[in-house]
Amino acid sequence: MKRPPSPDRLLLDQQFCFALYAASRSVIGLYRPLLEPLGLTYPQYLVMLVLWEKDGLTVRELGRRLQLDSGTLTPLLKRLQAAGLVDRRRRTEDEREVDIRLTDAGLALRKQASDVPECMAQRLQLSLEQMQTLRDELKRLTRQLHPIPTED
Repeated sequence: MKRPPSPDRLLLDQQFCFALYAASRSVIGLYRPLLEPLGLTYPQYLVMLVLWEKDGLTVRELGRRLQLDSGTLTPLLKRLQAAGLVDRRRRTEDEREVDIRLTDAGLALRKQASDVPECMAQRLQLSLEQMQTLRDELKRLTRQLHPIPTED
């Protein structure tokens, strides 16, 4: 006979999902004052990180990298374009595809953003090594939940 679940297991403070949610909201909130002088929101910062790593991606490639759908990504990209940080152009060979390229201003912003990771480590009171360990564990969890298909 199966016993009913222990009430302690249903306490909010016992939930992994809530701890992850609360930590995520808190960390993203710490980015806000660092990104405001750059004129970026946190989701825009993520887009810029991907483009600083590899410029000239399609909306589809960006979405795959950020795990965002085009309905979420398109308004972000429009705001970044209005701010003069990216340029969006339809491909001539396939007008369904939109290429995203950094402007000179978008490239220059990278230098201004270069101290954000170190500032975050200080705000979180973690060493860069501790941050990397946490990051690696979260990436492992994400891979378990959403295995990345291999390209043949």
